Amino acid sequence: MRSPSEIKRMIEGRLKTYLSRDKTGIRREVLRLFVRIKSMTIAELAAELEHQFTVSFHAIASMVGIIASRIGIIRATRNADGVNTYELKEKYIDLVVRIVGVN
Repeated sequence: MRSPSEIKRMIEGRLKTYLSRDKTGIRREVLRLFVRIKSMTIAELAAELEHQFTVSFHAIASMVGIIASRIGIIRATRNADGVNTYELKEKYIDLVVRIVGVN
């Protein structure tokens, strides 16, 4: 079984690799928004990102899905209406702030 610090190092490596392929800065901005706003739906996230980037709802949903499933730092919860809300896991906020910085 891996220790919590070992898991955190592994996630940090995955996050750095994921962000190294970020040519436009949109991935970093998605993570910054999760740090600042805490809990968001894909529609809310897309609306925020449309101010700076040319994005589609599906592209944002895909990006959040990858961050949630492959990197494992985002939690999804479904409300009574069936809409998923996403939030950064509390134990990884400091890691994300350190790597992407927050304006």
